[in-house]
Amino acid sequence: MNTTASPKAPLSVPRADRLDERSRRARTEPMAVMALGDGLYEVETEDTTYLVDVASGRCSCPDHIFRGARCKHVRRVAIEITEGLAPPPGQLAVECHDCTETVFVDEDDDGPVYCDRHALSPGDAARDRETDALVTVVSVSDRRADATAVPATGESVAKYGTNAEYDGDVPVVAAVYPHATVRRNGPVPRELQVYLFPRTRLERTPSNSSRG
Repeated sequence: MNTTASPKAPLSVPRADRLDERSRRARTEPMAVMALGDGLYEVETEDTTYLVDVASGRCSCPDHIFRGARCKHVRRVAIEITEGLAPPPGQLAVECHDCTETVFVDEDDDGPVYCDRHALSPGDAARDRETDALVTVVSVSDRRADATAVPATGESVAKYGTNAEYDGDVPVVAAVYPHATVRRNGPVPRELQVYLFPRTRLERTPSNSSRG
């Protein structure tokens, strides 16, 4: 899983007379913070990279090791977590599957991740990457495509027809062809057949961008 580091740039600075020297440097010096998991963070400075353990307040830098100080690196990680620039312990920063936006997720989340603009909900329009056709989402399951059977054949959604070209260890999405208006959480018209897709086969269309 690839993580995305916060920008290597200084943060906004409160009044200088209210900060001690380490706090001032933690906010003003260029650093990039990257969550590694298990409460560990990599802090890249202009010339060196250090490892910070948030739970213990430890850092691999000389200031902490030899002086026992709460160094600027530990403080920078705390600042970025507080300000939402770095994920808190137990989470990682990953890129949305459909764009480059960074999303914070649980560190044991192994499925595709989607930002708010690309997440699918019942009633959303989506593009089928295989056929380029539009579909309307009926439901998004928490069951995996390789563990869900297609009712008509009994084989898994992951192995069914052209679905085999897409990830199998992802949630199943139920949708209808052709694109139709289906109310969120409303009933599915009986005349519309429901198809099951691996989540990575569908892409949310721009027409949904104005929704909540």
